[in-house]
Amino acid sequence: MSDTHVHDVQPSGWASVPWSTAAQATLHCLTGCAIGEVLGMVIGTALGLSTVATVALAVALAFVFGYALTMRGVLRAGVGFRQAVRVALAADTVSIAVMEIVDNAVMVGVPGAMEAGLSSVIFWGALAFALLVAFVVTLPINRWMIGRGRGHAVVHAYHGH
Repeated sequence: MSDTHVHDVQPSGWASVPWSTAAQATLHCLTGCAIGEVLGMVIGTALGLSTVATVALAVALAFVFGYALTMRGVLRAGVGFRQAVRVALAADTVSIAVMEIVDNAVMVGVPGAMEAGLSSVIFWGALAFALLVAFVVTLPINRWMIGRGRGHAVVHAYHGH
């Protein structure tokens, strides 16, 4: 990736935001989402939960881990916990929500994926594909938000180089 960081971008319109900057922000968001999503899918599948319960668990954990990753960096910058929560909510809510809608729709839409066991190639292949599709769909949304000074652009004041 380039040396351009999310925190180097000033709100000046989405067209001026480099795709690499949007990709970094989307990858950051995807990391937290993927941790929560995989953990939720694994727990739900291992426990034999229904599709709805498994998806609900995966979504909840994706938000928890997504926000936690953002808060970790903001807290390291010396920001108080309450403000770090506000920054994480502002930075990640739309991105996580879009990713979760997309990746869970893909998982549910792949025949047999939700019913497949944890040792199934169908389960893991569908999950990897779902996360890839979520990244592709969320990337231009994050680019647009960063260009408007929203999304991961709000984190820039708290990150040091």
